[in-house]
Amino acid sequence: MPTVLPYIPQRITVHLGSPSSNAANVTVPFVDYVKNVASSEIYPTWDESALQANIYAIVSYALNRVYTEFYRSRGYDFDITSSTAFDQAFVNGRSYFDNISRLVDQLFNDYLRRPGFVEPLAAKFCNGTTVTCEGLSQWGSQNLAQQGYDSVQILRSYYGNVEIVNNAPIRGITSSYPGTPLRRGSSGPSVVVIQVELNRISQNYPAIPKLATVDGIFGSRTEAAVRAFQQIFDLTPDGIVGQATWYALVRLYTAVTSLSELRSAGQQFYSINWEYPNSLYEGDTGDKIRHLQYMLSVLSAYIPSIPPLEVDGIFGPATRSAVIGAQQWFGLPQTGSVDSATWDEIYDQFSGIETTSLRDPEVFPRTTAAVTAFANQNPARNRYSKSTTLIQFPGVDLQMGQQDPIRQEVIR
Repeated sequence: MPTVLPYIPQRITVHLGSPSSNAANVTVPFVDYVKNVASSEIYPTWDESALQANIYAIVSYALNRVYTEFYRSRGYDFDITSSTAFDQAFVNGRSYFDNISRLVDQLFNDYLRRPGFVEPLAAKFCNGTTVTCEGLSQWGSQNLAQQGYDSVQILRSYYGNVEIVNNAPIRGITSSYPGTPLRRGSSGPSVVVIQVELNRISQNYPAIPKLATVDGIFGSRTEAAVRAFQQIFDLTPDGIVGQATWYALVRLYTAVTSLSELRSAGQQFYSINWEYPNSLYEGDTGDKIRHLQYMLSVLSAYIPSIPPLEVDGIFGPATRSAVIGAQQWFGLPQTGSVDSATWDEIYDQFSGIETTSLRDPEVFPRTTAAVTAFANQNPARNRYSKSTTLIQFPGVDLQMGQQDPIRQEVIR
């Protein structure tokens, strides 16, 4: 499978105000941006380990904004703002402190991430005195440095288990869109991105068919998933990923995984193959275990003998209990391990649920165009609003005596 990795942009475009303000944009070298923010946010007299920790956080946060295309996927023509209410302090034209400039030259292409994840950590921070937040405390980092903490210890005391990626590649392109539309027959890392995004978004929008394999090849199944996505989000359903569809995918993927938040679901690029693997046992780990757990977690909502479980890629006691529950339901030997018979039964049941219940537009209503088409074809069954999910707030408080306008069901 082609590799998809973050990169350091040569230049970054900063909006000199809040996102919606009528302010100017400036484009500066990324290393100068980091020097500017660091010189504006922290004190040059602090201990070097505190300065390093803060620079890592500044770099990582800015890269997260670039990597997720947080603003560009929303139609803006910049990568980050100078507003501390939204991003980091940037003072156009300011000078830099010598020691901070020296450290940034060493660290600007290093960033933070969670182990096993791809995206740069959205390393939020605040001064820790007048403003507090979930992320790094700037003054607190200096206090820790004075206690003898090194930069990694400071960062982990605030962000938990993080690792530092050193010497990330530098590229001149800040837009992820490959420049030309992707369609059937396309291949490469950009197709991997599309396939991973579609598979993850489909967990929130089950009408999008899942792709059995993330292989970087734009085939008929990828085209069908793209069409379904386009129908749901009111894009031309041509099965071609042009710029509008590309950025709609980026925006939705970032939203459902919270990639732009400190506590994100994390992004991992791995293939999903629905075929039976080798036998799986308690103690096994990896992507196939995640795959098994995902199917079991869906079945647990429908089959009472299967307890709910977390999708963590570790075949522990909870996964074994779920496997035994499935084997009991299917009349198979209750071994707690997954052989070909157990895998096939779990997959067949999961596939049936996904095809019927999860893709039933009445049970899981889709947005606008798709809902309208369904309503026109099934006027007697159209009893839901045009909603992305069944649990969307209707917009008004519900009180005793109110009635559903179609089914006349009284709320008691």
